Amino acid sequence: MNKIPTLITVCRITMLGIFLFAFSIKINAQVVLEKEVKITDLGLHFNGSSKSTDRDAPDNGNPDSYDFVFGRNISAHGDAIKTYNHYVFMTWYRGGKTDRHVMLTRYNTITGTMATIEFPHRHTGFQNRWWLGESHNTIAVGVSPLDGTIHLLYDMHAYSPTKPSDGSLANDYFRYSYSVKDAASLPDADFTLDKFVPNGTGGYKHLRMPGIAPQSEFRALTYPRFFQNDDGETFMLMREGGNNNGMFKFIKYDANTGEWGNFIDFNRLNAKSQPGIDYNWGLYGDMKYVNGKFRIGFQRRSSNNNDKYLYQNGVYYAYSDDQTAATGWKNYKGESFSLPLWDADFIKVMEPGDYVETTNPNRVRIVGGFDWTVTSNGDVHIKSEVRDLDNNVTKNLHTYKPAGATEFITTEQSISGSFYTSGANVYTVGLNNGRVVVYKAEGGTDNFEKVYEATSGRQFDHGVVHIENGKAYYYLMEDSSGSAQPLYLQVIDLDIVPTDPTAANNFTIQAVGETCEGKGNGKLVISGDATHDYTTTIAGTTYNFNKDITIEDLSPGTYDFCIEVVGENYSHCYEVVIEGGASLTGKILLDKKSVEVSVDSGTPPYAVYINDQQILETYQSRFYVDVNHGDNLQITSKDDCQGKLSKTINLLKDLRAYPNPSNGLFEIYIPNSLKTIDMEVYNIHSQLVSVRTHQVNAGKISLNIEDKPNGIYFVKLNLDKPVFIKLIKN
Repeated sequence: MNKIPTLITVCRITMLGIFLFAFSIKINAQVVLEKEVKITDLGLHFNGSSKSTDRDAPDNGNPDSYDFVFGRNISAHGDAIKTYNHYVFMTWYRGGKTDRHVMLTRYNTITGTMATIEFPHRHTGFQNRWWLGESHNTIAVGVSPLDGTIHLLYDMHAYSPTKPSDGSLANDYFRYSYSVKDAASLPDADFTLDKFVPNGTGGYKHLRMPGIAPQSEFRALTYPRFFQNDDGETFMLMREGGNNNGMFKFIKYDANTGEWGNFIDFNRLNAKSQPGIDYNWGLYGDMKYVNGKFRIGFQRRSSNNNDKYLYQNGVYYAYSDDQTAATGWKNYKGESFSLPLWDADFIKVMEPGDYVETTNPNRVRIVGGFDWTVTSNGDVHIKSEVRDLDNNVTKNLHTYKPAGATEFITTEQSISGSFYTSGANVYTVGLNNGRVVVYKAEGGTDNFEKVYEATSGRQFDHGVVHIENGKAYYYLMEDSSGSAQPLYLQVIDLDIVPTDPTAANNFTIQAVGETCEGKGNGKLVISGDATHDYTTTIAGTTYNFNKDITIEDLSPGTYDFCIEVVGENYSHCYEVVIEGGASLTGKILLDKKSVEVSVDSGTPPYAVYINDQQILETYQSRFYVDVNHGDNLQITSKDDCQGKLSKTINLLKDLRAYPNPSNGLFEIYIPNSLKTIDMEVYNIHSQLVSVRTHQVNAGKISLNIEDKPNGIYFVKLNLDKPVFIKLIKN
């Protein structure tokens, strides 16, 4: 039997097929920080005053102070980070307050390079008031492993054609962006905005997801989230409606057609229209695909305003055995129900409000601190927080059901951070005093132990975590100041060691192209997770190894090979392309006292030299450099054999006077560091009519010939080489 794993490559690799198998793991308490990477210094943050009770507040007039409604966080917030092969995708808004552009950064965990795309659209603010930040407007990101498409969905917080009421978002209440196929794994130089599908009006935000769902299904939606099942199919979840009359609905992406299907409603609006249900209800929680099943966990918010609950109440949980989640739903007791769900009590697990004393109306607050997960053994773990406002008591609850048990157990247990599972263990990853802390417990127990805590280094304000293949990818905003603050990625190795050499994702294959044409120095870097005896034959040579191997001196071309697992009837088979060598090509465009460098081909990083002094090293294929007249600019790539880009800067050849023609008052831009300049003015008959030394102020000189007759004049600037400018006075 052949088993072909998911492939991870730097250059293009073709996947021959996927067969998924279970694998065993062992856990050692040696959790370590593998790397920390700065993503940007300019993550948007709402650093001003809360206007939640004054939502019509005008702009405060301070570009460095961003007032807000609801919460302060907008970047590194929501469903903003995902991994795909060896890439990490992160969404953010660029600060400060007057910028707000949508950004997508892709980090390559193998090469350490980053590529960032700036989108033309921006954070709109609360109900299209850009000066009031809206913390719900996060950017969810998803990547389809079946076709390599990237999907971005902007949380517009239940806007519709009539919300806001002024109609300003009547054609912009749902925002979705998506890429062409295979964009997720393009080389950095090709990871650009034009790989996203335009909307036909010059932008990249779409009012619906392409497919068969009608436009009416995309109204009044909030809290977007992307996730996949074991078959690699991508799903998207959102909530429709309001806080106490809301419903979860989800939709599946078809990688064969590039379109989305119809929405499936988990529950429905207006539940009290059904017999025996007295109040409408909404839900706060999440749907996830965890350990082979679709699962949902939430807290309910009822429209009953006279009970003791100020906002949410209860803990609710259900699961489905159906890989489409359309059928097969059961509560934790194994009792079946069909969608849509009308009566939330059918799947209720417990009531946090029972753990506090007050019974007065609206005095039990259950908001925040809610999360859940399920281990590979089927242990269910849920955490929640409840506050008694009358007695000033807060309790953190851990509710769990060991596999095989019939009922849940609830204890008072303060568990910081978010829940994650790997194998039979449960992890929490969060912040303590601004630094990362990780706890672990065996599934079905309450025995959490600290396995990692950062005790030094920078401190963070908040972040979101994505866990994949035994590593926590923690996307964090530094605890700083201003409306533009630094964003970081920390990669934390949870020391989850695969031991199955036949696991689908056992190998990472990195194809390194030829450095320069004719060198024949391509490489294949094969990295295994499980230690075992392996053998493979590449270009006629057989190699034996037990975990990792680098095969060098490969010529450009396509290589088909299989890695045999010795002693097992399994093969991991790949088709890999070693790209041919490149030359450094690109453009250098001059704009006043800076140049725009656009690299078309060549291997990063790119080194920038001015007058033989290195001033910059960058992985970006497009960047700007400040220059002076006469500078010698050179750009080199990682490999000297790829050549250079060079330009001698001449800032004087295109000098202009403004306005021209004029009534005799002109300004001339002088793009160098001169303090004064000698100027001569001649009329059309070559007669000298003025000569004097002019002061250069803010890079400009002013010329006044209002007292001269109308006509054509020539200005001679006595620089290193004389420069002439034609003037017209009228």
